[in-house]
Amino acid sequence: MKYAIFNNEDVSSRVVAKNLALEMRKQGLTVDNDEPDIVVSVGGDGTLLGAFQHYVNRIDHIRFVGLHTGHLGFYTDWLSTELDQLVASLSHDNGQKVSYPLLELTVIQTSGEKSQYLALNEAVIKQPLGTLVADIYLGGEVFERFRGDGIAVATPTGSTAYNKANGGAVLHPALQAIQMSEIASINNRVFRTLGSPLIVPRDQEIVMRPQSNNFLVMYDQGEIASDHILELRFRVSEKCVHFARYRHVDFWRRVQNAFINDIE
Repeated sequence: MKYAIFNNEDVSSRVVAKNLALEMRKQGLTVDNDEPDIVVSVGGDGTLLGAFQHYVNRIDHIRFVGLHTGHLGFYTDWLSTELDQLVASLSHDNGQKVSYPLLELTVIQTSGEKSQYLALNEAVIKQPLGTLVADIYLGGEVFERFRGDGIAVATPTGSTAYNKANGGAVLHPALQAIQMSEIASINNRVFRTLGSPLIVPRDQEIVMRPQSNNFLVMYDQGEIASDHILELRFRVSEKCVHFARYRHVDFWRRVQNAFINDIE
């Protein structure tokens, strides 16, 4: 078993990552940042998103572990004060895991060229100036013409992020689905959208055909040049993200801790 440590540039995270590497080597664990079997993310949820994108080409062969240098996050089960317990769990790893759905984004250029991307959280198409105009297709048929600031398409785990701020539902990751939410849509007697989040199951696509220019296409922490984009397609990926399940926190407990706090 080979392990990688992926940390952000905060001083506290660098110190924790260094101490973690020392403890792992003391236990005879092999640190290999190039072709690991397990990636330990040291930082916060943003750091884990960075780790996911860094190792996305090996996603079928990797499990992730999140160590938070602040409070526990949505993707992080361990605190920096628990290095000994984490290393002990790594030492006794037997392949246990929990898997979550991913979003597959396909970008089709006017030239016909196609590019695919995976997102752990979401993809966002946004118009920074003016109004985004886009035709939305469901089931191969045009569903609506969207006008507004943009749309977000989220995975179940990403449903607690931008999607929730847009009024979307929180989806349990056992549901193989993606969710589209509107960002400040224009709805009046002339222009009309559904105005509600859309939840689309596996094997169905959300297709977006932009009718305006100079919009932004973002996925997790990445950005795609919007010049000459003909179409964007969103679906549940055939691939999943895998987390090493040592003491994996229940999803609803994560939601409660993040938004409600503990209830006496």
